[in-house]
Amino acid sequence: MEEQMKKETALNVFKIASAALLAATMGLSGVGHAQSVEKISNGKGTPKYVFVFVGDGMSYPQIQSAAYYIGKDALGTVDETKKSSDAKDSPVGGKLSFFDFPVVGTAQTYDATSFAPDSASTATSIFTGYKTHSGSIGVDISKKIRYSTIAEQLRDQKNWRIGVISSVNINHATPAATYAHVASRKSNYEIGKQLVESNFDYFAGGALMEPQDKKKDKESIYDLAKKAGYTVCFKQSEADALKNGDKALVIAEDLADSDAFPYENDREAKNWALRDYVRKGIEVLDNKKGFFMMVEGGKIDWACHANDARSSIADTLALSDAVKEAISFYNKHPSETLILVTADHETGGLTIGYAGTDYNLFFRTLDKQTVSYQKFDDEYVVNYKKNKTSFDEVMKDVEKCFGLKVSGSSGKDKDGGLVLTDYEYGRIREAYNKTIKNDKTRNQQEYDIYGTYEPLTITITHILNAKCGIGWTSNSHTGLPVPVYALGAGQNNFTGYYDNTEIYKKMAKIVNVNQK
Repeated sequence: MEEQMKKETALNVFKIASAALLAATMGLSGVGHAQSVEKISNGKGTPKYVFVFVGDGMSYPQIQSAAYYIGKDALGTVDETKKSSDAKDSPVGGKLSFFDFPVVGTAQTYDATSFAPDSASTATSIFTGYKTHSGSIGVDISKKIRYSTIAEQLRDQKNWRIGVISSVNINHATPAATYAHVASRKSNYEIGKQLVESNFDYFAGGALMEPQDKKKDKESIYDLAKKAGYTVCFKQSEADALKNGDKALVIAEDLADSDAFPYENDREAKNWALRDYVRKGIEVLDNKKGFFMMVEGGKIDWACHANDARSSIADTLALSDAVKEAISFYNKHPSETLILVTADHETGGLTIGYAGTDYNLFFRTLDKQTVSYQKFDDEYVVNYKKNKTSFDEVMKDVEKCFGLKVSGSSGKDKDGGLVLTDYEYGRIREAYNKTIKNDKTRNQQEYDIYGTYEPLTITITHILNAKCGIGWTSNSHTGLPVPVYALGAGQNNFTGYYDNTEIYKKMAKIVNVNQK
């Protein structure tokens, strides 16, 4: 017995010392919480303020890579004069805002027709509690029966105010799953009409896809919204002027690819971040009866489709920052607020660990990437094709935008270094030749390597990602489960391993609405 007590005492001392070391290294990382959880909830009470944050395409690998990135210098900045064997990133990660949430569960994501589902069907599962066909929103697998959403039920049964925010188009699949009922997610005009008909109180995000129908013979959705009493804002100054109780449709002033938000690593400081739209949404929606807010980090998914790890990390961190706004609200109303952070599915088959780096991580290399893949395509590759820019000139831009250096440059070529090996240099040249010819054809091998993306750009990101220890298996969705982080009233319902339809069922039970 005495020997057992000694062992337990020693183990406890070890745990305390380990915790202290972890806390110390976290402190050195410089990663803090602008809004941290001031009081951990016991989960009791009935929420009347519910936030659901959905990182589109965001599973555990996307979250952990973001944590490793912000914690990459946790043990101090690497001295470049030291041997390469000493120049390894710390394995200690930083902390995202929702890492302090007391409850974490895991949700399966398969839909009625696929183990690797899309955002339409998975968001339908989250917000209605039913499985459906990939590509369908808010309807059953026959595509005829409509399912009411948690947002609609809270609007109708409790008279809560409703907000929907997305970093991509506001009638894209995930935001649409809170208010729309269509057989196909491609029915953009019809989804826009249903957005207006929902009478939700606050919409904010990227521009509507097809605000007029394809024949251009029907009224613009924006005009319909104005007639329905919405204040339609296209400028930040207009959005900033919104006040509590307003009914608004806010479109970001400076849009990027496909009229969505710019990637966070491309965003100019003058432009609102996702968290700014959340902050304004809270201001507009706040009331004594209650509100529901859905917030999507949609460009995490887009970055992962393109296998751009740096952009995926930036937008995951932007979502984490947006969650801080909800945490700030929770700190004022801890017994009345529930915050969930989850995802619809994983995208890209992101992996952390690569044989070429001996499974070490060198996330510092990602600091050299100054633009997203999309901005490189839009501002550089387009001109390369137009002007038939030489490979040597292109490589100067590759070094400027991604840090990758031609063979023979000064610096290391391994252990996180950015000098290209002959093999890597050859891969970029081969991809350049494909791009400069504007050759859209793909044989099987090329499709495996490039997918449908620009050969030059995706090859650059693949090589940079590999040098830091990140790999990809796909340009599409995968069947990985996703996390469900919970904080606040009702949080204890979200522990365990369950189907994504249970997210709706747990919410509905907690807020006491009837499923229709």
